Amino acid sequence: MKERTDGRQEYAGERFVRISLEEMESYYRCTQCCQRLHHGVLQSEDGTLCAAEIGSELQKQFAIRPGGRGMNGNPVIVLPEFPDFSELEEEEVQNVLGYLSSIPSVAASAVGFILVIDRRLDRWAAVRATLLRIAGSFPGNLHLVLVLRPTTLLQRTLSDFLFKYNRDEFKMKVVMLSSVTELHAYIDPGQLTTELGGTQEYRHDSWISHRTAIEAFALMVKTTAQTLQGFGTELAETELPNDAEATTNLLHTHTLKKDKMTEDLQVALSQGGRLLECINEPLQTDPEYSMTGDELENLATVQRLLGQLDETETAFDDFWERHRTKLEQCLQLRHFEQHFREVRAHLDVTSERLSGFSEVSVSPAHAEHVLRELSGHEDKACDALDRALSLACEGDRLIDNSHYAEDSIRPKCSELRGACEEISSTLRSKKGFLLRAMELHHALEKASRWCEDGIFLLASQPVDRCQSQDGAEAALQELERYLDTAPLHAIADRGAICCQYEAVLTTQLRDQVERVFQKQSSVQEMFEKRRVSLKKLAAKQTRPVQPVAPRPEVKSPLSSPNQQRKERRYSADNAICKKVESPTHNGGTRHASLSEEEENLAVLRRHVMNELLETERAYVEELLCVLEGYAAEMDNPAMAHLIPSTLLSKKVVLFGNMSEIYQFHKRTFLKELEAYTDCPELVGHCFLERMKDLQIYEAYCQNKPRSESLWRQCSDCAFFQECQKKLEHKLGLDSYLLKPVQRITKYQLLLKELLKYSKGCDGCDDLQQALSSILGILKAVNDSMHLIAITGYEGNLSDLGRLLMQGSFSVWTEHKKGHAKVKDLARFKPMQRHLFLHEKALLFCKRREENGEGYEKAPSYSFKHSLSMTAVGITESAKGDNKKFEVWCNSRDEVFIVQAPTPEIKTSWLNEIRKVLTQQLKACRDASQQKSSDSVFPSPTSNSSSISLSPFRSGGQKNLKKQEEKKAETSSVSDSSSSPKHKGWTKASLSVDASEENDGYSSSEDPMNSDPEDEAGRKLAPGKYTVVADCEKAGPQELSVKSGDMVQLIREGEEGQWFVKNLRSSQEGWVAAANLLSLISESKSSQSLSSSDGSVSGNLSTSSSCSETYTSFSDIKP
Repeated sequence: MKERTDGRQEYAGERFVRISLEEMESYYRCTQCCQRLHHGVLQSEDGTLCAAEIGSELQKQFAIRPGGRGMNGNPVIVLPEFPDFSELEEEEVQNVLGYLSSIPSVAASAVGFILVIDRRLDRWAAVRATLLRIAGSFPGNLHLVLVLRPTTLLQRTLSDFLFKYNRDEFKMKVVMLSSVTELHAYIDPGQLTTELGGTQEYRHDSWISHRTAIEAFALMVKTTAQTLQGFGTELAETELPNDAEATTNLLHTHTLKKDKMTEDLQVALSQGGRLLECINEPLQTDPEYSMTGDELENLATVQRLLGQLDETETAFDDFWERHRTKLEQCLQLRHFEQHFREVRAHLDVTSERLSGFSEVSVSPAHAEHVLRELSGHEDKACDALDRALSLACEGDRLIDNSHYAEDSIRPKCSELRGACEEISSTLRSKKGFLLRAMELHHALEKASRWCEDGIFLLASQPVDRCQSQDGAEAALQELERYLDTAPLHAIADRGAICCQYEAVLTTQLRDQVERVFQKQSSVQEMFEKRRVSLKKLAAKQTRPVQPVAPRPEVKSPLSSPNQQRKERRYSADNAICKKVESPTHNGGTRHASLSEEEENLAVLRRHVMNELLETERAYVEELLCVLEGYAAEMDNPAMAHLIPSTLLSKKVVLFGNMSEIYQFHKRTFLKELEAYTDCPELVGHCFLERMKDLQIYEAYCQNKPRSESLWRQCSDCAFFQECQKKLEHKLGLDSYLLKPVQRITKYQLLLKELLKYSKGCDGCDDLQQALSSILGILKAVNDSMHLIAITGYEGNLSDLGRLLMQGSFSVWTEHKKGHAKVKDLARFKPMQRHLFLHEKALLFCKRREENGEGYEKAPSYSFKHSLSMTAVGITESAKGDNKKFEVWCNSRDEVFIVQAPTPEIKTSWLNEIRKVLTQQLKACRDASQQKSSDSVFPSPTSNSSSISLSPFRSGGQKNLKKQEEKKAETSSVSDSSSSPKHKGWTKASLSVDASEENDGYSSSEDPMNSDPEDEAGRKLAPGKYTVVADCEKAGPQELSVKSGDMVQLIREGEEGQWFVKNLRSSQEGWVAAANLLSLISESKSSQSLSSSDGSVSGNLSTSSSCSETYTSFSDIKP
């Protein structure tokens, strides 16, 4: 506890606490249980081998431990027939015998082991070697060795003779047995295996598995006991943190560890239960089954360990509950201390504010104003007092719940209540002072008003009426009645007033009291003089006075407040009528006699406009509040200690370009919107003028995921809490960071409402365009949010031009150069791809959903493939599906079959791709025309990087220029006026039904199509051309060509047929001239461009009503 400079005591957090007797006892019980469990595991010494460690040696089965006992309870170890026993390594023998001798209990081992050596099929030399080896390596107390000697006559004779001769060198009691019958005299047959004439069924593999399970369980119990004991010690030695966050983390960490301990205990108990069932399994199948000595010992061991585990779990749970309660109480104390510091600081600020508050007033109005200010302070103080008293009650509850820090909590509660009482007393004192001062002010004002009314009464009495006796008496009575009201209004005793209001009498109030008394005295004196005069007039007889008619009274306009209000209302109505009749911006006039429907729509428009302006002003104020209350505070040195390290130098990341948005709305957009207050239907023009400025929201939205991620990392820091407290915001900063996103989406809703109520108005078109533009901005923002999520693209996405469209599709691929399987399997296994259409490229990406919240849950896109738009062609119908279309390049070496979710989406994508390819076509044509106008004809043998006009066209420059001036021709394959033989050239994938005919280009729709007059005069000439569309032959003598093929027109035949040679396939045949115009006219009219050899001409575009086939060359440089 340390002293504060203001005399109050500040209590430090309780870090070290006294441990209660119950907690010590609980910890001791838990520790004892863990120690018993640890030391009682199998009651074996450290370093003993386990079955898992010598599994390979045990599998050889040269020594076994079936579990039988001798007559005196001696454990029996059997060495069955094993011809290679002499070849075993000494370490193997020692490991196995040592392990088998460690299995029985200490008491059973002390009685001594019986070794049964079965060598009935062996020789005496092997028997002797075995006995000598056992005598030197058996680790336990060996009670008796029973040897089943060899059964052959020679070996039996040798063993009888040599055993007597070598008996002494064995150094152990050895009995030579001739048969298993003699063996039964030493060991009961029920304790022997069937190989030794017993009844016990023994399976060595099962025995090894069983021993491994028992030892694994014992090891698990031992490890669990050690872990529990260590964790219990850690809990007991834990120091309580000194802040709430660290306490919360500690409680969370300990809880996770406790849950892990509990899980380990449950696993051990479960494994022990299964092991117990396994041991008892023979009894379940055969109730008369008699367990061997080893099985009984195993059963007792597992039951003992399970019992100790249960006891340890109970003791640990009790200790944990006490520890958790202490940590929770520590967390409650840290929260209490933190809230105490906050409330204490708030109370100090309130007390200082009240101490500096002046309750002195100079007039009734000023007194009311000061009282309202005091009421405001009182409201704020009430909030602080409520928090303080609530915190004190919370402290009382902690004390009632036997909190360990009672000595720290109780003084704080008393301090809070004392501070609250002090502030309440100050408020009551100041409020009482003000109320008394207001009472005096009202009394003085009442007396002053009485004096003024009296003066007005004296001045308003007509002199001529007082000349008669009746008039004088009436005036005298009027004065008497007024003087009778003096006790209700005037101040009677100045001394009594000063005594009554002595506590609130300031120098100014004393002067006011003096002035009022002087005024009262003067008025009373005037009344007294007038009363004396009127009494004289009423008493004496005077001659009548000739009455003179008074002047007509002129009523002052100020005498009737109601009349003033009516006039004001009338003038306001006139102003409104004039406003309605004022001319609009286009020179028209509004008529006051609007129809009821038009008036209702006008009212609705004004309502929407008011909402737009009010929300815009509120939005600007909220942005300013965030920028000043949060962003500016990040640069405030006084707040630097509250800013976490992760937030340093991250203001731009957190707030994005909010400052730029605020400046635009504050300086420009809000003022321009306010100019349309009286004509809301024209506000669309304002949006259209500022549409480019509104694109600043795209940068803000792109930064929003980074901002939200940073906010989640630092949202609980003291800096944001302090800023929010200063601003008195109920919502956190994250709610205000979302305001720009909400605002840009709010505009389209308001514009829709205005458009709904402005049908037929002058600004309706502007509103529609503004709405479309705002929706375009929202789409661009949405597209950009997807675009920044692309990963794996090595280039710069900005180099690909503007993003036009994006969406998810099913995609099949067919590549001529790829593996054959790719083409076959692609038709059945579509890939889900997200396509991004740029001005210069088409990207194929794979959508990947991300985990998380908010913006972090947005998907990401892995880049897979891209197609340059300069090499792309499209086919509108594919595979007979109205939702599929083809995107291909390089003469269909790469074909992507794309399936849209709906036919409408497919149509919109095809239209957008057509626009891109058409623009490229136009650019190439312009470049080609420019080259032609410059009369540049490079040699066909020029460098490969040069671009030359195709040499395969004749007619000279004049013919070339004439052909260049012709526009691209587009013919529809479904047009009924086309050549009958054209049908034979139609590919299956190009067919279309009547419902799709409007999807393609027509001559009237394409701005680059040739005029009808030029179309009629166009003729074909022999030469080489590039085919830009696929066409199949309709008859045996006709020729099939595919897009990209190079063909040569040889001669013109009859009926509009041309004999054509396909230079790629070397096939020849006839092709209709009408078909040739549609297949090669674009290549011809736009000047075929070739590279170094002049043999490959660049084809531009050909379109039909059902398919568009575009190819462009990246090496064409205008």
